[in-house]
Amino acid sequence: MVNAIATRFQLHKLSRKWIGLFCLVVLLVLSCSPRPSDLSTNSEEGRITLGSTAKIRTIDPADAYELFPATLLYNMGETLYTYDLDNTTLKPQLATALPTVSENGLTYTIPLRQGVVFHDGTPFNAEAMAFSLQRFMANGGQPSFLLAEPITEVKASGDYELQITLNQPFAALPALLTFFGACAVSPQAYTIGPGAFKPKSFVGTGPYKLVDYRSDNIRLDVFEQYWGDKPANSGINLQLFSTPANLFNQFKTGAIDVGYQGLETDQIQSLQAEASSAEWQVIEAKGNAVTHMVLNVKQKPLDQVSVRRAIALLVDRPLIKERVYQGQAEPLYSLIPSTFDAAQPVFQSKYGDGDAAQARQLLTAAGYSAQKPLTIDLWYPSNYVARRLTANLLKAVFEERSQGILKLKLEGVESTVGNNSLSKGIYPAYLVNWYPDFFDPDTYIQPFLSCSQGTESNGCEEGASRSLGSFYYNGKVNQLIEQQRQTQDDQERQTFLTQIQEALAEDIPYIPLIQRKEYAFSGKGIEGVQITKTQQFPLWTIRKF
Repeated sequence: MVNAIATRFQLHKLSRKWIGLFCLVVLLVLSCSPRPSDLSTNSEEGRITLGSTAKIRTIDPADAYELFPATLLYNMGETLYTYDLDNTTLKPQLATALPTVSENGLTYTIPLRQGVVFHDGTPFNAEAMAFSLQRFMANGGQPSFLLAEPITEVKASGDYELQITLNQPFAALPALLTFFGACAVSPQAYTIGPGAFKPKSFVGTGPYKLVDYRSDNIRLDVFEQYWGDKPANSGINLQLFSTPANLFNQFKTGAIDVGYQGLETDQIQSLQAEASSAEWQVIEAKGNAVTHMVLNVKQKPLDQVSVRRAIALLVDRPLIKERVYQGQAEPLYSLIPSTFDAAQPVFQSKYGDGDAAQARQLLTAAGYSAQKPLTIDLWYPSNYVARRLTANLLKAVFEERSQGILKLKLEGVESTVGNNSLSKGIYPAYLVNWYPDFFDPDTYIQPFLSCSQGTESNGCEEGASRSLGSFYYNGKVNQLIEQQRQTQDDQERQTFLTQIQEALAEDIPYIPLIQRKEYAFSGKGIEGVQITKTQQFPLWTIRKF
């Protein structure tokens, strides 16, 4: 007690000295600082606050392979080619023209834009672009295979001319070069080497530059030396919320200007219903993310095409659309979604949306009955609500409409484990989501149907279809895939793609189910928010009024 009183007395003496010093400092600060009425808020005026529930692992373009980092890199970086905001027309960005292709289809020569600088002031030229693509391929990031597999060499063939050499013709190369990770990065800010990544920084050439990166918020400022048109806003404040509920509430209260990616189905419905009275805008677009049922054609009884056809005949896509997605999706009738002209609704014309009588006939002919039902294990990623609900709906519909002849046994598995186990052949059937790497039909065809090694009897032993768990092998389809990849003639390519989709409907290694819609919401006084037809989300068009 005595020690405590002494201590308080000493502190009291010290406090009188510090209070006097503190007051002097405050007086000096106030006399040297502008009056409250003089304080400028121009640094925040015209900025847009964007909210999302995205979890960002990295924004290094050589390693990023998730949806929201793609949005950030699309707005901070630039690629050789991009798409018009209003349509699906491919156009030059850091290039100045579409490539000149050699007669054998292996060499692409690309003229580059002059007068461009990186965010750190480094000049952009062919050497810098070659460095960027070489780094993407050599550093071994998750998406590195996209360029490393088709490309043999990238080099500067002039100060502002790039030359890309392929190991075999690939007509979709210009579309592939729109991939967000293939953007130009400053050679002064990055290095080439396995695992040499910078997950929390970015130095590119785009209209915005990164000025602050934190786990829950990111700040983008307008790049004043940008070569193109300046953004309609003065910068972007990105708020990352921990839950959809937080994002939903913050948008409704006006704490954020735009909500994008991360809202639940019922929250989207609620915002749609209130949009008119609350004076906010709903931006809806046909998505490119798709859901398929993978069928392992090597496992009995799914090795019988008649059984796979019976399953296809029992699928009711409109019911999935309404019951699971509450209208926030579209039925899908091919591997290729309807956003592409190449899409052919082959499952709609061949199987419709539920022909129970024909399905029962096929199952009965295969030896099954209500007394001796066919039971198939259907696996799904347990950490994704939509696919869990889809699996449960399919189970109920199949059993009811087959009159007990076909039953599904549902098995949930964590998505990372499930996706990594597909190639092991342990799942008879699996619900998989697919997000395209670039905007071209090939990215929906080759990864699903191509097989580099296999036979009709043994299935796929090495190749893409094994990786996705179907183990599908069809020599004619392999040939068609290569032909559509190599031809430079659009009409000829369309013919090949149509034939591939027709073969898909005959062989049924996959059953297309749903094509998701995409949504964004902009608050009162905000305009210019859009989701493009190629699923890009430009921030530079957004403004306050």
